[in-house]
Amino acid sequence: MNAAESLAALALDLGADVVGWAPAQIPAAAVQEYAGWLAAGRHAGMTYLERQLPARADPGSRLDGAASVLMLGVSHAMTLPERPAGGVRVGRVARYAWTPDYHEQLQPLLTRLEQEAASQGVRARGYVDHGPVMERLLAAQAFPGWRGKSGMLLSTELGAFTTLAAVLTDLPYLGDGAPHPDRCGRCVRCVGACPTAAIGPDRAIDARRCVSYLTIEHRGPLPVELRPGVGDWLFGCDICSAVCPWSVRAGPLARLLGPRPELAHPDLSRFFGVSERHFEREWAGTAFLRPRRKGMARNALTVLGNGRAPEGWPLLLAGAGDPAWEVREAAAWALSRWEKWTELARLERDPDERVQAAARAFADPGTG
Repeated sequence: MNAAESLAALALDLGADVVGWAPAQIPAAAVQEYAGWLAAGRHAGMTYLERQLPARADPGSRLDGAASVLMLGVSHAMTLPERPAGGVRVGRVARYAWTPDYHEQLQPLLTRLEQEAASQGVRARGYVDHGPVMERLLAAQAFPGWRGKSGMLLSTELGAFTTLAAVLTDLPYLGDGAPHPDRCGRCVRCVGACPTAAIGPDRAIDARRCVSYLTIEHRGPLPVELRPGVGDWLFGCDICSAVCPWSVRAGPLARLLGPRPELAHPDLSRFFGVSERHFEREWAGTAFLRPRRKGMARNALTVLGNGRAPEGWPLLLAGAGDPAWEVREAAAWALSRWEKWTELARLERDPDERVQAAARAFADPGTG
């Protein structure tokens, strides 16, 4: 067994569901397409993607002499655990966040692969979605997969619920690098299911409209016109992946990543009345740290404004008195959706002019 074979076999032993090798080269056409996506502003507020473009276009900038990439696919197609009792547990969470932060779970696997590579005289460097690597493009060359109409990597084996990791190496690439055939056919279920029409005709997502971006990466108030489309999504959104026939066919496959009920069904009340430091301690090791406390509280109020779950009423009042102006602004919108005009009127006297303006606007029945 040569080094490439032994590394691939070890990755499977460590928990990867599918592995394969790709050349450490990014075609010029792919770089141009990505640059065009950035130029169109469809990356929204993720300005770091612009800075990372040169590195994404050249894997050798991450590992000198990079010639091949071992791609790992890890399924996060999990069965929804039972909802815990108590608390305000409304709203949906994207499936990958049902488990503790996958970066932390997969990093030891990559470290082990780097160590094994070094023992065989191979230079290697691993990434789990935290470095400038075009994982989807490389994965489509490494194992049976392709970029679906949703922009997500689809796999005949794993469907769309696949977490990707990459190990750059200086091993020579011995494959042909041919992409897997497109198996989407005429299906457009993902396009039709997107609640905010974020999926473009070019198999790319406009982050400015994407519920995942809005509830995780976006800072400040959510665009008012998109809040109804957020629906009951508290954190992320994976409708496009869930409706994909390949995901339905694959079913629940996850074996390395396991769901936790308190993450799949978080208690929204835990995002209110606590400091940022307390929030960070309580949710350490989870994806919920990304939006921060005020982002999760904002999302919770958006969910409550859309669904109007009766048990969430105390949280609207808590949100109206939250120290973060963005949360109070979200509370104003939610109060208008509940038609609680007396409580909303109080926010017209808020210390922050932005909240005052929002409360006045939302007091108009035709707004929001």
